[in-house]
Amino acid sequence: MRVSAAPFSRALLALIAFVAMPVLSSSADPVASAPAVSASREIIAYVFPQNRVLAPDEINVRRLTRINYAFANIKDGQIVEGFSHDAENFAILNEAKRTNPSLKILVSVGGWTWSGGFSDAALTPRSRERFILSAVRFIERYKLDGLDIDWEYPGQPGAGNTFRPEDKHNFTLLLAELRLRFDKEQTRLHRRLYTSIATGASSKFLLNTEMDKVQRYVDTVNLMTYDFYVGGPATGHDAPLFHNPADPKNVSADRSVTEYEQAGVPASKIVLGLPFYGRSWGEVENRNNGLFQPGRAARGVHFSYPELPNLIATGFIRHWDSAAAAPYLYNPRTKVFVTYEDPQSIAEKCKYVTAHKLRGIMFWEYSNDTTGILLEAVHGGLTPPPPASSAGN
Repeated sequence: MRVSAAPFSRALLALIAFVAMPVLSSSADPVASAPAVSASREIIAYVFPQNRVLAPDEINVRRLTRINYAFANIKDGQIVEGFSHDAENFAILNEAKRTNPSLKILVSVGGWTWSGGFSDAALTPRSRERFILSAVRFIERYKLDGLDIDWEYPGQPGAGNTFRPEDKHNFTLLLAELRLRFDKEQTRLHRRLYTSIATGASSKFLLNTEMDKVQRYVDTVNLMTYDFYVGGPATGHDAPLFHNPADPKNVSADRSVTEYEQAGVPASKIVLGLPFYGRSWGEVENRNNGLFQPGRAARGVHFSYPELPNLIATGFIRHWDSAAAAPYLYNPRTKVFVTYEDPQSIAEKCKYVTAHKLRGIMFWEYSNDTTGILLEAVHGGLTPPPPASSAGN
């Protein structure tokens, strides 16, 4: 099933959200007057415009600490532009730093589709040097602040990509040598150069990497704690925070974070990933409101957040899984199930990030919520409240 992107209603969005957003004074500019993100917390947006030019004011940079622009590609072992308007978009994002001078802009290389060149690029000292030199040139050309490596996945086939057992150690070597080169280049460029990685949330990813060593060479580990249920014969949460005992796959963001910490990654480098989209299953019988039930997954179909009110208006009912801290929608008439993220689940994840002293939150991807409601939930959840006023005391 696929729902068309029809005009949305903010009242219906509020119904889906189920939680009130922070109230701002009507006399103030809600963007200009909002407190800044805590310096110890990252809010990282993956921005994926593909073959289009970003509008100058499209990205609310006041709410972000970092943008990971997706994706650069790998050709002949070197980083190259992925899409036709990348140069224009980098210029637009750099101009946005006038609004938020502390904003960092990284280019993310690879991704699910374009990770095929990583194994070859990391294979030998010479191939790694070639890749890293191209990274330096790319960053200098576009005045960027660093590189995000999105290798999906070392030692695993991913989307039919080349992979080798040697990937496990070569992944470490690539990042170590990248960090060493960036340390030299930032002295020449007079600015800090950042490195990060997007990592799988599975135990298998940890078995095929040396994360205790890798973490030394990166500023953040952007943990993709979503896509736990992609396709498959049964419904489930795309991004549960905790494990629901009824979940046959026994997956959760909490489990992934725990396993990464046990593998040697400090909490202070872990960034928790959120999905700004939903997935659906059809032919789901009305048992347990459709959760963890057999069904037919709608492959490749993503719902952006503004599309969800259309579902509420056509008979879907919102449910809250308190064990998993995750919302979902089910229509008992059409027997369709939808998993997604909303402000209530984001608030719980922000509390988790704070309680567990994680580095922050990242999300895929910015354009999936043109309302800004989900980003506001992230910002509100990670921004400390202003100190109590002493006026009148």
